[in-house]
Amino acid sequence: MSIPATEPVATTSGMYQPATTTGTSPDKEMFLQLLVAQLRYQDPMNPADSSEFLSQSAQFTALEKMQDVADQTSALLAAQVSFGASGLVGKQVTYLDDDGNPVSGTVSSVTYDVTGPTLVVDGVTVQLGQVQSVDAPTSTTPASAGSTTP
Repeated sequence: MSIPATEPVATTSGMYQPATTTGTSPDKEMFLQLLVAQLRYQDPMNPADSSEFLSQSAQFTALEKMQDVADQTSALLAAQVSFGASGLVGKQVTYLDDDGNPVSGTVSSVTYDVTGPTLVVDGVTVQLGQVQSVDAPTSTTPASAGSTTP
């Protein structure tokens, strides 16, 4: 009797909230239970090959490591999006309002919550996903009073 290979199940709790691992995962617990059951109920006249157990254990460990890498990549993406949003402060953005109409304004601040970065544009709270375009701020430098052009 062999343990069937299963695909790792990735769960996400939100687009900008990185997944965390605490304790023994349900997949690992299930694998260990199946392994113990396989050892307990094997035919004593025809014992299972130990190399098969090692192979299955190695495959499971590799899947765990790949899930860890995926979780870390998700956390890195969330950090990049957050830092990118903070770079919008002072910039002119165009976003869609609740009626689907484009509205332009200047980003005054950024707040962060479980749904991701939220911009404050001219006093209105705007989700980062609503932003359609970003323009450089228009600088109005006053001309010097005593300057002359040649």
